[in-house]
Amino acid sequence: MNRELTPMGPLAQLRAGRLGRRIPQLVLGLVLYGVSMVLLIRATLGVMPWDVLHQGVSEHVPWSFGTVVIVTSVVVLLLWIPIRQAPGLGTVLNAVLIGIVVDLLLPWVGEPEGWVGRGTLMVAGLLLNAVATAMYIGAQLGPGARDGLMTGFARTTGLSLRLVRTVIEVVVVVVGWLLGGVFGIGTVLYALLIGPLTQPLLPWFIVEVKRGDNPRPEPGVSSADLTGRRP
Repeated sequence: MNRELTPMGPLAQLRAGRLGRRIPQLVLGLVLYGVSMVLLIRATLGVMPWDVLHQGVSEHVPWSFGTVVIVTSVVVLLLWIPIRQAPGLGTVLNAVLIGIVVDLLLPWVGEPEGWVGRGTLMVAGLLLNAVATAMYIGAQLGPGARDGLMTGFARTTGLSLRLVRTVIEVVVVVVGWLLGGVFGIGTVLYALLIGPLTQPLLPWFIVEVKRGDNPRPEPGVSSADLTGRRP
């Protein structure tokens, strides 16, 4: 299946058509992303790199985990201003919806007993996250706040996206761990596997669209970049 993402600015994303398919796919992808986060949290074997930071911060503020995710997203979006990144509809929904889903679901999912149960939950979380990532990226309605920060810094500094992503994620993991976040095998596996898992799924979820009148491509950003982690 030979489908590629179409580089577009925020307005072009909305003008590109097929919103009746793209918006529901975006929302479902973000909901499933939140579910996958909960599964990894409850597996207690290490969470996604950014969630290490979220967990660490939540140890020091009287907020729910989902609220920390939302506030962190808003802070990251403020960092978009100096690098002149423009958020799309998907960016805004990503910043809000995932945190809401996490808060709604966390009380209903318990921690499994034993290594088999925890490992199964971790694997399920990784696989579901890959599907969810392919879904919301394939909707072509804008990157998440954290991915946009990375691609924006790569564009403005001229550094490779892989280097920028690695530096940012190492920093958030270290800071989160120092604050009390959980770093473990799940964190490492996520960093190594989410790109290879998502990349073959992405063509199945890319909704082909027409370019708007004034598409604004982001130099150096490909579908491989947006899936996150190249092997």
